[in-house]
Amino acid sequence: MDGILLPLVVFCYFLYTSITSFILSIVLLIRYTLSQFYGFFASRVDDDAISLYEGTVIHDRRHPVNHCFKTPIRFALIDLDRSSYIPPNHLSSEEARSIAGTNGPVLLLTMPPSVGYQRSPLSLYYCYDLQESTSKILKYCIAEVTNSPWGEQVQFMFNPNSDLVAKSLHISPFMDMLGDWHMKTKSPGNNLSVSILVKHPELGNYFTASLTAKKILFTSDVDYALFFWLKPQIGAILTYWQSFQLLLKNVQFLEHPKYKKPGYIEESLKAAQQRGCCMAFQRNFSDENAVANARDRWFSWKSVKRPWV
Repeated sequence: MDGILLPLVVFCYFLYTSITSFILSIVLLIRYTLSQFYGFFASRVDDDAISLYEGTVIHDRRHPVNHCFKTPIRFALIDLDRSSYIPPNHLSSEEARSIAGTNGPVLLLTMPPSVGYQRSPLSLYYCYDLQESTSKILKYCIAEVTNSPWGEQVQFMFNPNSDLVAKSLHISPFMDMLGDWHMKTKSPGNNLSVSILVKHPELGNYFTASLTAKKILFTSDVDYALFFWLKPQIGAILTYWQSFQLLLKNVQFLEHPKYKKPGYIEESLKAAQQRGCCMAFQRNFSDENAVANARDRWFSWKSVKRPWV
């Protein structure tokens, strides 16, 4: 898609999403009313297989200007083997175990779609190994990163204790492709935390994104659809508002590199190798759904269906 047409496409999808979400919100309200008074169409939380978290995402930029903001967020942590609800467009537990080489449960942390709109810029699969004593340890995580509004997604495996991953996706129009991601998380419990530090060869550690959240104690009468109502839409609006703030601060707007360099993914990975990043891919990424294996790293790149805006 030509970069000049991108604003028009975003605007069209904004209208489409607004109309769709409005209509489906009315349907949701009717369904919720019927469930409260008559017990019909209830959408309850499967409380032994799904945990709900509420917290804050913080973005802290230190170059070329200081810009920090906080966004309230809600996530679902889903046991993919036990839950009756699996969000669309994600890996299954069998696929995740095959990628990570683990033998235990797989938990998916994501923001589910709401009233016709799906937007979870980062989803994580927590892949556990079972021990002889029936205890489990978190061995690997699989990150699922989607950019908007370009409709691209990368999936890669990383060590949750601490890992350095080559940036291979144009996430923000205010960042170049030179930064690597230093990622860290812990096994989710009553508290949940994820941190991503952008390590840039010229600018240093100039950007940090962090998620901190607490597990919500709920009863069986919590309505799942209502809990996440309009959360993806609100997240998108806040993201575009912050982009506008950066423009007002005269931060340079960078066009998606694919418009000038179709092979930008390969180039960014080769540059990461030269910087000493642990990734060392050997496969051509020109084809959609390309997958690479290098050392202990698994990586996949693909296009995703809209509405990711």
